Amino acid sequence: MSRLDELRATAHPLRLRLLSLLTGAAMSAAEAGRELGVSQAAASYHLRVLERARLVRVVEIVRLRGGEAKRYRHESSSRRYDPDAHLPDRSREGEAEYVEALIEELRRRAAQRVDGPALSTDAELWVDPVLWRRIVRHVGEASALLHAAAQPPRTPGTRPVSMTAALFPVHSSPPRATSPTAGADRPRDDGPRNDAPRSPAR
Repeated sequence: MSRLDELRATAHPLRLRLLSLLTGAAMSAAEAGRELGVSQAAASYHLRVLERARLVRVVEIVRLRGGEAKRYRHESSSRRYDPDAHLPDRSREGEAEYVEALIEELRRRAAQRVDGPALSTDAELWVDPVLWRRIVRHVGEASALLHAAAQPPRTPGTRPVSMTAALFPVHSSPPRATSPTAGADRPRDDGPRNDAPRSPAR
């Protein structure tokens, strides 16, 4: 399974929701569909996509009304985070699709936000590479801890929460050259002016 295949498998808001749901409990397509308010057919289709990408696996087969139903589980996000693990080659196309899905899902969750402990941060900075690796490791460990603690929906003593994180290095672009004539065609702002007519001196 290539990096592009994995990114495309997660590049859908419903599949992101399925991964979150199946972190806390193993569910069949019918059970997941009821929980997320979609049809069994839709849930089944997206689960097959995730299974092909090895992002979920069948952990149980149960008999229902004379037939069989597979129950799936997502486990990889709860594993111990290794910042030195080799990542497959990046795919700009797949990453763009994944980011779009993240944006749509974040909008949905933000509309459901309630009061409570929360954090929102954004940064594009220059930092020491050793410190950056340390930060990535800490956030990765926090993500693994959160996923490992996930419980089935509406378990007594729990509450629904949301976490979205994207940490990555960016290109080191050179500083933009300032044109000597930049701003020459714009009026100069020398501060407040008083354009009212003055009384003649006496």
